[in-house]
Amino acid sequence: MNRVLDLVAFIGAVVLGFVGFVGEVAIFTFNGLYRIFQPPYYPRLIGKAFMEIGYYSLPVVALTAVFTGMVLALQSYTGFSRFGAESAIASVVVLSVTRELGPVLAGLMVSGRAGAAMAAELGTMRVTDQIDALSTLSTDPMKYLVAPRLLAATIALPLLVALADILGVMGGYIVATEKLGFTSGTYLSATFTNLQAEDVISGLIKAAVFGFVIALMGCFHGYRSKGGAQGVGAATTTAVVSASILILALDYILTQVLFVK
Repeated sequence: MNRVLDLVAFIGAVVLGFVGFVGEVAIFTFNGLYRIFQPPYYPRLIGKAFMEIGYYSLPVVALTAVFTGMVLALQSYTGFSRFGAESAIASVVVLSVTRELGPVLAGLMVSGRAGAAMAAELGTMRVTDQIDALSTLSTDPMKYLVAPRLLAATIALPLLVALADILGVMGGYIVATEKLGFTSGTYLSATFTNLQAEDVISGLIKAAVFGFVIALMGCFHGYRSKGGAQGVGAATTTAVVSASILILALDYILTQVLFVK
């Protein structure tokens, strides 16, 4: 009987903890969104966050996109050649990159780089009482630290994904024309014939949502970190893991909403 009660108590504690965590995230999200539209505004901080999230993530996103497009073309050729469907490689590459791989892989890369940096920075400020000092100086920490990062990430990631789409298709084009025997005109014609505006737009919508989630998780876990250097490390790890899981989960939900009629 005692074991049953212990099990029920454990399950109840887990459920209550999860509900409490969701509530904290929801309140934090609402406060962050509200502060974005509430004056005063900090364009310098938004620009700085945009550079850190967008510009400095360009190399890793670009390399990921190029090699993803190359590998996708090779793997598609390996599979499609068994059925004599090599002509579908161009459409598979462009649709896969613009709809799924561009937004998801760019989001995961930015989460590991910029999301971790945000969590570490805010976590360090929390454990060294710098956030409390901002409140003492009559500066809203949510407005000063969180809102610029949320806005910058939401804007920066679609731009990164647009570049990733171009580079991913280019990677597939290079492999197809240099290694797989496609002519340039044939491959490009098949690419543009099968590409529609909604394919690109849906990927950019996903990217904006992913960017917001990355900044939200980085700021949330950093903002509430505690326990010195060990707490900052734990907050950084949790921010990256939670953002990555949310990206994959939201990718399914957004795909369901955008493409399943």
